[in-house]
Amino acid sequence: MMKRVVYILFLLSFALTFGQNQKLKTTVLSTAELENKTYIGFDGLGNNYYIKDNVFIKEKDAQKWEYKNVALGKITSVDYVNPLQIVVFYEDFNTIITLDNQLNEIQKLNLFDIDSSIFASKIGLASQNQFWIYNSLTQQILLFDYLKNTSKNIGNPIQEGIQFTQSDFNNFYWIDEINNWYAIDIFGKVSLLANIPPFEKIQIIDSERILFSRDNVLFCLNNVTKTIYEIDIVEKSFQNYYYKDQILAIFTNQQIKNYKIKLP
Repeated sequence: MMKRVVYILFLLSFALTFGQNQKLKTTVLSTAELENKTYIGFDGLGNNYYIKDNVFIKEKDAQKWEYKNVALGKITSVDYVNPLQIVVFYEDFNTIITLDNQLNEIQKLNLFDIDSSIFASKIGLASQNQFWIYNSLTQQILLFDYLKNTSKNIGNPIQEGIQFTQSDFNNFYWIDEINNWYAIDIFGKVSLLANIPPFEKIQIIDSERILFSRDNVLFCLNNVTKTIYEIDIVEKSFQNYYYKDQILAIFTNQQIKNYKIKLP
């Protein structure tokens, strides 16, 4: 109870910038058992993605595909912004794997072999045959051309530590240790979007909206109207969530529940 009170005070401290909380209603669509898998999310083609015992899994209806590479250690992240070109990143071995829509390996890139000055800690698929990479050695964002095996730094080194990143084809987003939310585009233009409330989990929807949770309460922040909305869900506790195309998936240890919701 005390943690919840403290967090409410945190939110109130943002009242001068963001409007007071309003509730967003949801409608339950479906519930499914999770079966001891870590749910990553879903794409616009109806595919669901999981990790179980360090195996990357894709499922749709009764079909199932798997990718496993034990030689590269633990999977750090998976990017499926393009379901036909999925990116799996193994940070311990500084290696990027690209997969097709049936999880067959297309390309394997060991960055140590290509450029010993790149120590990647964040990876994302960008446009024009490129990857976004955050180079922890130089604290700089770069674009890596995976057809030519060349890279270029964009923007200046990031001064504050990074606590969260997310990307799409045209933008790389990050939130630093003092909760400043930034975006950089493929041309190197950096924008400070907002200073956001404290969070435990977060998903950037676009440059205008984010979802974030704290103490098992889920919120939507609209950066245009400067309003924070509380999202009405039945779960009293949850591990994570994922939103796409007006569908909100909430997952616990045992199940996934899908809600219909329209974000403002």
